[in-house]
Amino acid sequence: MGKENKSRFALLGILSLAPASGYDIKKTVEYSVGNFWSENYPQIYPMLKQLEQEGLTHSSVEKQEGRPDKHIYTLTEAGWEALKAWLSEPFEYQRERNELLLKLFFGYLNPTAISLEHVRRHRAMQEQLLAHYQSIEDELRANDSESSHFSYWLITLSYGRHISRALLAWCDETLEILDKLQKS
Repeated sequence: MGKENKSRFALLGILSLAPASGYDIKKTVEYSVGNFWSENYPQIYPMLKQLEQEGLTHSSVEKQEGRPDKHIYTLTEAGWEALKAWLSEPFEYQRERNELLLKLFFGYLNPTAISLEHVRRHRAMQEQLLAHYQSIEDELRANDSESSHFSYWLITLSYGRHISRALLAWCDETLEILDKLQKS
């Protein structure tokens, strides 16, 4: 049996928040789970059609003046059941593909200065991510602190923060090693 497409559950999860169009789903993904999960339009629209064919969603057409009709998708009872069943299953560990680590593994083939620059860029990105996570938390606390979802959203935000802090420590350690290599 092939690997199950997890995009279907990401879309069902987004639709559990509110009925939405494909465009709305993309925007919600970017705003909510976009720090650890991505979906793009070529994935979203075919998956929405498939979910509807499977009876997990239902769509209605919203007429728009001067623009194409908007298809709004809503979870069906079967969609809710499928989402809840998936949420209760153990997760599959996903092996990370990391281009930075691949480049560092073969870094001996280039001047050390190139590896140093790669790690500096990665460090700067982690600092930006920490600031981004703080702005998300500030917005959540201001607008959604009474939501039943609030604590769960903070949990995923905390994960990102911990990863970024750990990566900052790794970057500092790696920059020290590379600096010594460059000087030797």
